[in-house]
Amino acid sequence: MLGIILYGLGVMYTPGPVNLLGLNLGINGQAKYSIGFCLGVGSAMLFYLVVLGFAGAAWIDGQILVVLSALGCGYILYLAWKIARASAELETDDAPTQLFSFRDGVAMQLLNPKAMVAVLPIVTLQFPAAGIDGVSLVVWAVGLSLLAAGAPGSYMLLGRIVGQRIQQPHLVKGFNLAMAALLAAVAVSIGVEHVWVPLTSAAG
Repeated sequence: MLGIILYGLGVMYTPGPVNLLGLNLGINGQAKYSIGFCLGVGSAMLFYLVVLGFAGAAWIDGQILVVLSALGCGYILYLAWKIARASAELETDDAPTQLFSFRDGVAMQLLNPKAMVAVLPIVTLQFPAAGIDGVSLVVWAVGLSLLAAGAPGSYMLLGRIVGQRIQQPHLVKGFNLAMAALLAAVAVSIGVEHVWVPLTSAAG
């Protein structure tokens, strides 16, 4: 069972689109406004763990994953645009407003193919091997979902520490633009790996 936790830590706390957003939110002083975003990420993971844990992974075929991946790419690009657009607001003295909400966290994680790929080994291999089912499956799903919610939260904390040391608005603006470009690159990478390659392989 320790292996499940270690696997969860490994796949949830490595840099990815959700954690990169958490880092960006922390640097921009958005951490306290973005708890809902973290809870949305955890809720999406809870959905995947429970549904796939009870229903099995048989209904996740290649076509569904391709569609989710395509939608996810589009959503990540949309969030990258929001970050780039928010950079212009740094030049004003207005108080920061909520950039990403609970809904954004749910949508991004549900449409993130890496989230589903991460969950599949847990529900198809690790849970059955450990005899985890029924009520215990729900308990484990809740625990792992809290772990997932903490991933962007930990990156927000790191970003807040870094952000307190960056006083010049132009540096923060530059970081935002770089982060937006990085997220766009992640979207392209996901699109190639989970959309373009499967479609071209099927056509061939």
